[in-house]
Amino acid sequence: MLEQWYTGVVTKIVNETYNTRRYWIHIPEKEAFHFKAGQFVTLDLPIHEKKNKRWRSYSIASHPNGSAEIELVIVLLEGGAGTTYIFNEIREGSELTLRGPLGNFVLPETLDRDIFLICTGTGIAPFRSMAKFLHKNGIAHPDIHLIYGSRFEKDILYKDEMRALAAEMPGFHYHPTLSREDNPEWTGHRGYVHQVYEELLADRRPAHFFLCGWKAMIDEARQRIQAMGYDRHDIHLELYG
Repeated sequence: MLEQWYTGVVTKIVNETYNTRRYWIHIPEKEAFHFKAGQFVTLDLPIHEKKNKRWRSYSIASHPNGSAEIELVIVLLEGGAGTTYIFNEIREGSELTLRGPLGNFVLPETLDRDIFLICTGTGIAPFRSMAKFLHKNGIAHPDIHLIYGSRFEKDILYKDEMRALAAEMPGFHYHPTLSREDNPEWTGHRGYVHQVYEELLADRRPAHFFLCGWKAMIDEARQRIQAMGYDRHDIHLELYG
């Protein structure tokens, strides 16, 4: 069965950081755009003659709420044809061709063990969707640890929102860590995401791992997690690039 393509209208654009923007897209053809937290959509951008060279996929950053509008968070990649087009050509009121929802990067049906959401950069998008969905719907869950890696504090996405969510949502723990920040006022973790989850899991308790971000981070995390004694089936992946 072929996936249906829709026309979405960009209703709002916000600069989240110096090189990252949030895009709200309304799909008029749908009364509600139903998806599972963690899924993605694919955009068909007019940047190449071949279809598969035009397609760019982005995780949905908003949570399922029964509306026909979704949010994407997109970072401008140097030399990236897709993001260059989006940043230079897309304005509020612009139309985008998209299909979805797609993907199986979703929470397990049974939340029976701690969940570690490990990401870098815009890899936070599906995890924001998951956490807000659980919180807004009052769904019981074990401890959830969102471990977010950036180089500098200025790169952190949804920082204030995630801190507020950690304060409001019992069992949700937010662990940003910075690998290159030299500001002495930064009191959070320093270094890479790997040290954070290894310290948190010194007791090797049962856990689910969700990894989203660049391939190098995911490859190293997968190796480290399995070296800690966890089964590969405990690890769920969503690669960028």
